[in-house]
Amino acid sequence: MTATRMPAIYLSHGAPPLADDALWTRQLADWSGALPRPTAILVVSAHWENAPLAIGATTTVPLVYDFGGFAQRYYEVTYPAPGAPELAAKVRGLLRGPQTPLADVPDRGLDHGAYVPLVEMYPDADIPVLQISMPTLDPRRLMEIGRRLAPLREEGVLIVGSGFFTHNLRAAMTYLHLGADAPVQGWSAEFDAWGREALDAGDVDGLLDFLVKSPAGRMAHPRTEHFAPLFVTLGAGEADLAEQRTVIDGFWMGLAKRSVQLG
Repeated sequence: MTATRMPAIYLSHGAPPLADDALWTRQLADWSGALPRPTAILVVSAHWENAPLAIGATTTVPLVYDFGGFAQRYYEVTYPAPGAPELAAKVRGLLRGPQTPLADVPDRGLDHGAYVPLVEMYPDADIPVLQISMPTLDPRRLMEIGRRLAPLREEGVLIVGSGFFTHNLRAAMTYLHLGADAPVQGWSAEFDAWGREALDAGDVDGLLDFLVKSPAGRMAHPRTEHFAPLFVTLGAGEADLAEQRTVIDGFWMGLAKRSVQLG
């Protein structure tokens, strides 16, 4: 059977409690419901940085509960998706080269940047999933990795960059006292509006230089690991940049949850 060409997506995955937000979970379910069924899913998450680029488990192994201080029920979530050894082999073939050394971490399970949204999007956990690390936070290098992975889309692979469109946890902590629906702070709203305009205009150069070109870039991303997966998505979806569209927007705990689809 011929695979359906898949889009490349970037989603804002949130902390585990975001899964308690009925709006967000419905938005994710509606999004996946509108997509063709993937043959496999390849995830690049803000929560796995490893150099050289590492390929995670290709069998079903325990999840990585890479967070602390939450209720016990968040540590009891399971997502026994099949491993994706065939996809891993294709990733190696596309990425292998003198400038991209690779590593294998066969016991590294999916972290919450991968499984939290996938639980909502593909709750049956019946699609093979592979996670790879970010070997760098350099936007240009990540975009090149995305370009090299782009052929996988033709084989029905859904390429997912998982981060958060604005991510300043210290500022977000104020919402524990103010309430999740308190007014959004200016730095988050300004960065989100700038990012939306840059994406809609196809201003890749501006996005690559976001810390300089955007308003409040350092406030929106004191460290850039949650914006970085966007560049893998942009590389993988570069041919469809003109078709880029926002699927989810709005804010949670003052942070922009903008999520986009290319293709």
